[in-house]
Amino acid sequence: MDLASIIGLVGCAAAVIYGIVSGDQGVAALGNFYDLSSILITVVGSFMCMLTMADDIPGFLNSVKSISLITKKSVSNEGEVIRTIIDLANVARKEGLLQLEEAASDIDDDFLKKGIMLIVDGTDQELVTSILETELNCIERRHNKIISFWEGLAAMGPAWGMIGTLIGLINMLKLLDDPSSIGPNMAVALITTLYGSLLANWIGIPVATKLKAINAREIMTKEVICEGILSIQAGENPRVIEEKLKSFLAPKLRDEVLNDGADQGGEG
Repeated sequence: MDLASIIGLVGCAAAVIYGIVSGDQGVAALGNFYDLSSILITVVGSFMCMLTMADDIPGFLNSVKSISLITKKSVSNEGEVIRTIIDLANVARKEGLLQLEEAASDIDDDFLKKGIMLIVDGTDQELVTSILETELNCIERRHNKIISFWEGLAAMGPAWGMIGTLIGLINMLKLLDDPSSIGPNMAVALITTLYGSLLANWIGIPVATKLKAINAREIMTKEVICEGILSIQAGENPRVIEEKLKSFLAPKLRDEVLNDGADQGGEG
């Protein structure tokens, strides 16, 4: 579980609630910030707008469910992938490419396994490159589609909040002859703007940004795999492959990969 995302979302809500209840009214002030009509206009209106732009209802629901991804712990596995590729390179160098088929049976990563099986089958290097790049582009396209949903929601929230505000102002202006109605109607008009801002800045933008980071991490890992597979097929020295793949990592992580590999070798 990703505590950073959970703490961030809860912390934002806590900050807003504290700002509301810290006034003279205390907890009773929370009632001032609830208005069903404003929720329907802003929140429901924003999501219905996103549904209109979606390809279909299942795709829309899948995009909404993707919010759960930001609560899952993102485990860094670039180092593990590099060590696996180096082990495979050693097998290929000592025993030949055909022996990689047996080694690939223990690999959990489907993308890496697919690449290994392609070179075991003797697929031309250009074709291997084309297949892996095509799959990589498709993965990124699917990810960007979901990211764009949350970016769109972040844009729709304030827009529909403004629509609600205009509705509230029109109702207020229609009742200017009743001074007692001006305050409540103005409050309702402003609440829709608040809801729209919260939808954008509390949910939409943070979720989209976090999903972008998750996507970048996954794509980089798969780029490491692509480079490693092509290097194995080209018959490069495992040591050279290791140095090439470590260049994808931040400098402080490169020694960790090397040390972990040495530790595992020592344990064996």
